Amino acid sequence: MKRRSTVGRYAVAGVAVAALATLVFAVSPEAALPRLRLLADDPVRFGVTVVALAAVRPLLAWPTTLIAVAVGFGYGPAGTPFALALVVATSLPPYALARAGRLRLRDPSDAGETSGITDRFCRAGERFATESGSVRAVVGTRLLPLPSDAVTVGAAAAGVEVRPFLVGTAIGELPWVLGGVAVGVSLDRLAASGGPLVDPTAIFGMAAAGALLLAGPLYRTFVRPDATAST
Repeated sequence: MKRRSTVGRYAVAGVAVAALATLVFAVSPEAALPRLRLLADDPVRFGVTVVALAAVRPLLAWPTTLIAVAVGFGYGPAGTPFALALVVATSLPPYALARAGRLRLRDPSDAGETSGITDRFCRAGERFATESGSVRAVVGTRLLPLPSDAVTVGAAAAGVEVRPFLVGTAIGELPWVLGGVAVGVSLDRLAASGGPLVDPTAIFGMAAAGALLLAGPLYRTFVRPDATAST
């Protein structure tokens, strides 16, 4: 009975922290800055709040860069490994759900037009992942300015296994995390000046790198699939 009571208290505390994180970040940046500053005065409490933010982020479809911005604001550049770990961890729930849905929708006993469309989509993704290599496919798509959860679902639909998914996510998200941490470090200055949060040149550079990584496999998979078959 005592053990259940302890578990219950931890659950309530977790919900409370998650609710606090929601209240802190689900407002305008101008209103969030004072709250962030108060939390940043206590590194432990700030860390718990950011972990809670990462936990609820997939439910609210927040961008993963928001986590890096928060970590940069509280811990500075030294928090980069922590931010990257949270960004990778927060991608796992959508990945697990999408992978489970892929297995269910591709069940041979589940017939119908929807299942057939899903099956063709998954097989196309599998061919692309095989052609490019799972890690390269994840890295390249992560570098593109696409919604993180959309990339996660696409990787799961393509049958990318957990290990290459995690490695590719860590490598592909690293530039975004570095940019987010840099934004968090200078958040007060940016809010005062009203400048852009992310340098458009950096976004263009990452998108170009992702396109270069994916161009060859995309061409061989969808434009000239006969070239792949003949090699």
